[in-house]
Amino acid sequence: MKALKKWSIFLVVGLLMFSVAACSNSEGGDDSGNKNEITFWAPFSGPDGPKMKEIVKEYNESQDKYKVNFQIVPQSEYYKSIDLAFNDKKNVPDLLIMHGDQIITYAKKDVLKNLDDIIGNEVTKDQYHENAWEGATVDGSLYGVPLDIHPLMFYWNKDLFKAAGLDPNEPPKTREEFIEYAKQLTDADKQQYGYVVPTLWPQQFIFPTIVAQNNGSLFKDGKVNFNSDAVKEALQFQVDLIEKYKVSPADVQQDGEVTLFVQGKNAMHLNGPWMLQQWKDAGLNFGVAPVPQLGTEQQAVFANSHNFVIPKSADNDKVKIITNFLKFVGDNGMAWAESGQAPASKAVYTNDEFQKMKQQPQVAKQFDYAVFSPDVVGWGQVSAPLMEAVNLALLGDKSVEDALNEAQKKAEQIYEQQ
Repeated sequence: MKALKKWSIFLVVGLLMFSVAACSNSEGGDDSGNKNEITFWAPFSGPDGPKMKEIVKEYNESQDKYKVNFQIVPQSEYYKSIDLAFNDKKNVPDLLIMHGDQIITYAKKDVLKNLDDIIGNEVTKDQYHENAWEGATVDGSLYGVPLDIHPLMFYWNKDLFKAAGLDPNEPPKTREEFIEYAKQLTDADKQQYGYVVPTLWPQQFIFPTIVAQNNGSLFKDGKVNFNSDAVKEALQFQVDLIEKYKVSPADVQQDGEVTLFVQGKNAMHLNGPWMLQQWKDAGLNFGVAPVPQLGTEQQAVFANSHNFVIPKSADNDKVKIITNFLKFVGDNGMAWAESGQAPASKAVYTNDEFQKMKQQPQVAKQFDYAVFSPDVVGWGQVSAPLMEAVNLALLGDKSVEDALNEAQKKAEQIYEQQ
């Protein structure tokens, strides 16, 4: 595994002070050592934060035996703070939210509890979607309890659809329809585009979605697979949207596609369910649906997930509280759905109230064919050259072939050093 980066003494001290302050906060850690209380960290520093606070508050008020002390750690500092806590073995919370693509790395560091013998009475596999449960396993053992699955989503501007003579309630479902719609929705004179191709984020979700729809893999048979035909085709398709079909502007900067969508200059948009509140705040007349099949072979969508994980340091008394809390969250997760997410608990995503929501049922429709990051320790570092290659090709600075071949070589070196 890749060694933890050495931070400057100032950053280390700053983060340590942050962790100590967080754990002494009135909503933060449990300094009292009370065996009936647990500390719980999460990176929900956006609109989702108040919803998790609401769930924790409801749990604490639902009974008087246990208490959960909830602490939000900003997303930008979250994993640095976790690493610091694990490294120093101080102020380690009893319960953590962890993204699905991070679980394997921390499980291999041996800092998380194997939940096979812990989960089972109050929290069981059949209470959750199979893909979500599987996504929290490492080498066949469970290391997390799923909170949600958050896949890529498809959004469109209904007013622009109507103006172009398209049915505002019928989004494209295939690559052919997507290209045709994008052409009809593009008006160069008005600087209006059918679909604006992002060159940076959220390509981390878009690109692997198209690769999976091509029935391709970014990692195969224990090897990096960035220059395979399916991967090349996925990238060439996006380049063609800019250069061949001319439905997108070139040289799009970070979040440029979001800005244009909000301004009514970008008719179709791919992003995550976390964007829901921004679209509402902008007053957009928008639709939301599963991602069209932009690949050549099958329906698929790339996703990540939020999971509850338990550090190895949590004792049996703490685990008892944690499992009781997780049972409550699984049964009472509608507040999390209100943040725009789709909880992985069947009790939530199958109920009538959930099904009446605008976006959330569309998210859940993709659960069955969601795909996650490969089970590779430090996948973020291994895949970094790939995302650099995607950026260079979409900007027209390198050919698809050259960009992916170079990414392949760089990633192989990084993987061998893990």
